[in-house]
Amino acid sequence: MRIDLQSLQARHPAAAPSATAALRVEQLQIQAGEQLAVIGPSGAGKTTLLQVLACALPPSRGALRLDGVDPWGASPAALQALRRALFLAPQVPPLPPRQRVVTAVLAGRLPHESLWSSLRSLFYPQDIPLAHRALSAFDLGDKLFDRVDRISGGERQRVGLARLLVAQARLWLVDEPLSALDPTRARQALHTLTRTAQERGATLVATLHQVDMALKHFPRIVGLRDGAVAFDLPASEVTPARLQALYAQHLDELTAAPPAHWMDVPAAAPAPVAMHCR
Repeated sequence: MRIDLQSLQARHPAAAPSATAALRVEQLQIQAGEQLAVIGPSGAGKTTLLQVLACALPPSRGALRLDGVDPWGASPAALQALRRALFLAPQVPPLPPRQRVVTAVLAGRLPHESLWSSLRSLFYPQDIPLAHRALSAFDLGDKLFDRVDRISGGERQRVGLARLLVAQARLWLVDEPLSALDPTRARQALHTLTRTAQERGATLVATLHQVDMALKHFPRIVGLRDGAVAFDLPASEVTPARLQALYAQHLDELTAAPPAHWMDVPAAAPAPVAMHCR
């Protein structure tokens, strides 16, 4: 999917009309099948950018076009079709705690299924081998029938990424996919995402706090600061000086050691609950 942003501004729904826009992008073009990472300090507008690209937040000014279509000027049916063609993977995936992992993963296919198939899949998963392959890509094949609330935070994050692999989307929007992963799992996750997106010809836009990972795995880097694009460069041209300027007053985020919650500690097991479906 091709993306075009022109003179675009966006503000949070709860913000006052007079408030400064959280995102201000004069021009940004992403070609179909391209892969880029968005970096920048906290509050730079990275998540807001993904919400705009996901047709979840309308711009307050300017234009967004996906494959030449303005989502907010299109008919409801056309907007729905655009949303079916993209997948937004949030930093904390919205996984119902008592749901089985297999069901959570196959939820990635719901936009392309009928209401009857969707309801049936809640009780009898329809494509277990597909879910198993997606989970195995993140070393989670043995968690297929576990309950979501009995796996660790890092495993839940990888379940959210496995859901992306089963989705029939042409635009992948991934928000901080490594925040709960140790460095080894993080490298594996990015390798899987970038390789699979390339194989499918999907456009991949990911926001990352881990600058070293972004530079290693993505050919194009967009630096955001205070809601604006500070630079848009090939990874090979992102110099230490540019990073120092991008993270000025936030250098701790550029050089910080992995946080303690990177440790993939299993979640405490809750009391057993009677279950009558998988």
